[in-house]
Amino acid sequence: MVNFDHIYHPVSSSFPTLRKERHNERVQLSKLQSTGAKNSVPIDDPCEVIHIGVICSGYNSNLLFHTLIKSIFFNRINPLQFHIVTNKVSEKILKVLFETWDVPQVNVTFYDLNKYVPDVRWIPNSHYSGIHGLLKLIFPKIIPLEVTDRIIVLDTDMTVVADIYELWKMFRKFNEKQAIGMVENQSDYYLGEKKWPAIGRGFNSGVLLYNNYLLKKLNWPKLWSDIAKKAALYYGPTRLADQDIINTVIKENPELIFEVPCVWNTQLSDRTLSESCYKQYKVKIVHWNSPKKYNVENKDGEYFRSLAIGFQEYNGNLLRKKLQVCGKATTNPPNVSDDICSEFHNLSNMRWRTLLYFREYKYVAIENDVTFVAQLSFDRLQTIEELVKAWAGPISFTLYVSDPELLKCIAFIANSDVLKERMNIAYHAVFKEGVVYPINILRNVGLRNVQTDYVFLADIDFLPSNNLYESLIKYIAMNGSLKKKALIVPAFEAQTFLNQLPSNKEQLLEGLSNKSIIPFLSTIWAPGHTPTMYDIWKNSAKPYKVKWEVDYEPYIVVRSDVVEYDENFIGFGWNKVSHIMELEAQNYEFTVLPDVFIIHKTHTPSYDLGRFRTSSVYRLCLRLLKEQFIKRLNKQYDKNFSYNTSAVLPFIRRKRHNSSFNFTGTTIETNTDYPNTTEC
Repeated sequence: MVNFDHIYHPVSSSFPTLRKERHNERVQLSKLQSTGAKNSVPIDDPCEVIHIGVICSGYNSNLLFHTLIKSIFFNRINPLQFHIVTNKVSEKILKVLFETWDVPQVNVTFYDLNKYVPDVRWIPNSHYSGIHGLLKLIFPKIIPLEVTDRIIVLDTDMTVVADIYELWKMFRKFNEKQAIGMVENQSDYYLGEKKWPAIGRGFNSGVLLYNNYLLKKLNWPKLWSDIAKKAALYYGPTRLADQDIINTVIKENPELIFEVPCVWNTQLSDRTLSESCYKQYKVKIVHWNSPKKYNVENKDGEYFRSLAIGFQEYNGNLLRKKLQVCGKATTNPPNVSDDICSEFHNLSNMRWRTLLYFREYKYVAIENDVTFVAQLSFDRLQTIEELVKAWAGPISFTLYVSDPELLKCIAFIANSDVLKERMNIAYHAVFKEGVVYPINILRNVGLRNVQTDYVFLADIDFLPSNNLYESLIKYIAMNGSLKKKALIVPAFEAQTFLNQLPSNKEQLLEGLSNKSIIPFLSTIWAPGHTPTMYDIWKNSAKPYKVKWEVDYEPYIVVRSDVVEYDENFIGFGWNKVSHIMELEAQNYEFTVLPDVFIIHKTHTPSYDLGRFRTSSVYRLCLRLLKEQFIKRLNKQYDKNFSYNTSAVLPFIRRKRHNSSFNFTGTTIETNTDYPNTTEC
């Protein structure tokens, strides 16, 4: 992990910290103002809003942007306003990211990319980023002056290692004619033949400082488009997209350019000359302006990669700390409970930073399609390969991970022969916060982000029977729209570790006969699955209806607009039971499917199960949570559910003499809701 408090360039370690530099600058500015010096520079304003524009569209771009804004948040003091031009998919992803991250003094506005594509579609362009590489031209047009008269526009493939306010203050140095601030291009590209025109080496558009006021006055859209049309006739397609066009404009109107110091755009392209900059000055922004991105070849590449990886791995939750109180508005302090059940009660104030679709996802709709929805923690990552082999249809995985674990997940998927080519698997990351496992929050993230009409709500440590996916599509078609209906897939478990699990009903019945396979949890938590009526299932060739009973928690196929899980249930206990109970409150019909099943694979128990078994406080709080949940159901659905929640604790006390633990139970990802008979 990089120590961000002291970031040096790769040649020397004698540079002061950014914090010290900012302090010295403020002291000097204060002296100028206090002495009434002529031409004094305005004092820094920690409440001045910095406007940042970004084109962000696509799964890889979203990942790069996540790292970029971490690096900006880490170093900034001032409030930030992001202006993001994006497509509908990325807008959804980034909106959820900003909302769940909930970083103070950060606001964001989204602009529909498709609305502005016609402005640049006509431009002949051969840049690898396609039309997205041209859209930075539109910011002076789309940002109203009443919003801001200045904006910094950044590429997503950047790592910021200084306070962005230092760059924002560059606008103070613009004269009355300068409208665009850029860093000189750090390669000899524009010195070659048949290139679009530029002054000398030209300027790199990875960092743009737009003077919106002056550009609107100059009618920027007409200025650049008129020049681009003439240049394209002679020079052909742009190779560097907007950069070629802006350089051509500057060539004809050199008074528009303000040259920003090279450290604000240290370019790491394949033919970079940036060494001449970072040998003399401390880097402020690293620009990975190569299709290879972090894998670019550079003799100091390892140093610069360490900066990027450091921010990739940095715990983004730490960036929620409020740096400065700006404005007159005050906010009420969060209602944090300090009672013995505060771990449960304080969840209403918790936000789990969420990054949806951290891998590319492609889905082609088919009739009656069904998505397998499951959640998991990082330690269960390798189990997904076996599941993916057995399920050909779409899958929604929600992973509970730290920032470094997300990087490992991405690498694992990219290197897996089973996973890397599957585009119909949606991977979502919910970042770890605190000690609890927010199981129902994870389930809801996966449930909200499916593109099929139906879902199979299961757990990661179950393997489906042969052709389960195809069979479910058939049964969905037989049952109409599944309005207020739930199809139950019976669950079983292996008594011991088996080299090969049954794949069809015939093999399963043989396992039941020799007792190597049993109904799931039948020996330790019978209420959870007994209502499935396994004895009927063994001999049934047709679906059959069953009645809901207290503590029932089957694995079900339902419409994707099913009611969400109650997010008050965390860790171990009643997280699935509560969901099935709410379906009963909504008068759902439960139907067991006769020739399909899932089998639970034996593994070690979870941390939360251990807490449930060993902590009387944990069990008490869960009991109170159940009571509150049942009261809500009764009121909301005009029902009369009753549940003797107090019965659990005396039962546990009677077992207090038993000091042995049966740790062959479920994992943190399954979290099946049973009170094990071996609890202490």
